[in-house]
Amino acid sequence: MSLDSISPDRTPALGAVRTSFQFQAALRDCYARHRQVAASSRDAVAISASPCANTSVSVLSSTMAPVATSEAPSQPSQPKKEQVFNPFYSPAIADDGDNNYKWAQYKPTFPKVSWPPLGPIEVSDRGLHADPEKRDLLSAAAKVVTLTPAIGTEIHGLDLRQLTDAQKDQLSLLAAERGVVFFRDQEINIHEQLDLARHWGPLHKHATTPVPRELGLEEVHVVYNDASRRPDPSAFSKLELWHSDVSYEAQPPSTTSLKIYAGPETGGDTLWSSGYALYSSLSPGLQTYLEGLTAIHSAVAQADGARGAGLPVRREPVESEHPIVRVHPTTGWKSIYVNPGFTRRIVGVPKAESDAILTFLFHQISENHDFHVHFKWEPNSIAIWDNRVATHTATFDFWPATRHALRATPHGERPTSVADYERATGKVAKDRQVEIWKKQGVDVPLQKKASTKPRGYND
Repeated sequence: MSLDSISPDRTPALGAVRTSFQFQAALRDCYARHRQVAASSRDAVAISASPCANTSVSVLSSTMAPVATSEAPSQPSQPKKEQVFNPFYSPAIADDGDNNYKWAQYKPTFPKVSWPPLGPIEVSDRGLHADPEKRDLLSAAAKVVTLTPAIGTEIHGLDLRQLTDAQKDQLSLLAAERGVVFFRDQEINIHEQLDLARHWGPLHKHATTPVPRELGLEEVHVVYNDASRRPDPSAFSKLELWHSDVSYEAQPPSTTSLKIYAGPETGGDTLWSSGYALYSSLSPGLQTYLEGLTAIHSAVAQADGARGAGLPVRREPVESEHPIVRVHPTTGWKSIYVNPGFTRRIVGVPKAESDAILTFLFHQISENHDFHVHFKWEPNSIAIWDNRVATHTATFDFWPATRHALRATPHGERPTSVADYERATGKVAKDRQVEIWKKQGVDVPLQKKASTKPRGYND
């Protein structure tokens, strides 16, 4: 993900502000020129290796007001500082220069191309065609493990390259119900992974993040970090890292897959959080209130960050308005659909109210462990999750180790509100947890609404 635009330090002095903007403009120009040179070889170039640091010094020196000084002896040169970055907002431009790396053909690069805006995309959710009991899929597995009550299933003994169409449909349904499904020891290559993803929908091409160096893989999203770039904890909070992929698109992703090619011996885990469970945890009054609201999801900051780093934006950024509570077309269950990464504001309410509601929901996504599953990657592990009902975040605790993965991302439908779902289908949208309790034979008493009777406080 790439949102880290170069920004000046804040200062009350007008002259310093002017200097900062001159510095910013010059530095961006330098990085842009540096990128054009690199583009000819299709290699992603680490910014820290560019000559642009000299640009920053010269601009600051030429624009700052002169001060009275006495001649001073020359100072010894200072060691070059390590480059630090925000792992969510910065483009993945790391490259340690190791061309003998086994998966070097999948290292990140940023082709300078231009794509038209996305129009309406015809999709048909494959889970609607699946056997509700998922017999073909589950009977072929050696072992099926439910990882937490709310989210996450791990399947052993299946080869994703050998799935029948019926099993692919049932896997899509399982991901819709469980949020995310994990497999290990999968030899599926990126071309086969793309073919599997196409079964679930037309593939998304990301406008700013990197693609593999190997030609013909523009539908692949590269996740890559190595020793050449160290996350800077002063540049981000862990809350910001939670997101649902490209939720700003008019038709955001559905059944998404990520395969790990290289990773640290320890660390670099991914967490997923269930939007179903978050909805179920809320009071009936808050559920009803949120069902009538929409929120803006934005790609603007991500595009600004790419341009600020001198990288191309392959498609102009968009903002989309989505329901805060969306209904999954296959399960009919209600899910909270906001995320700290891309959701900016709630439509039609005062800013203070919008900020308070989103802050509450973001912290529930991040902090309520009842909604979470935590996955430790191994080489050839693959996760298949439904971006419509789960948010996720990486754990950046592994520097200076290398972590490398490839993602395939099918488009889904335009998010559907509770009212629109019920109007279109004639069905009643459901609370997942209530439905599970009913199947278990649990008598679920209706929650009483809060009393509005005055309390009669005594001062």
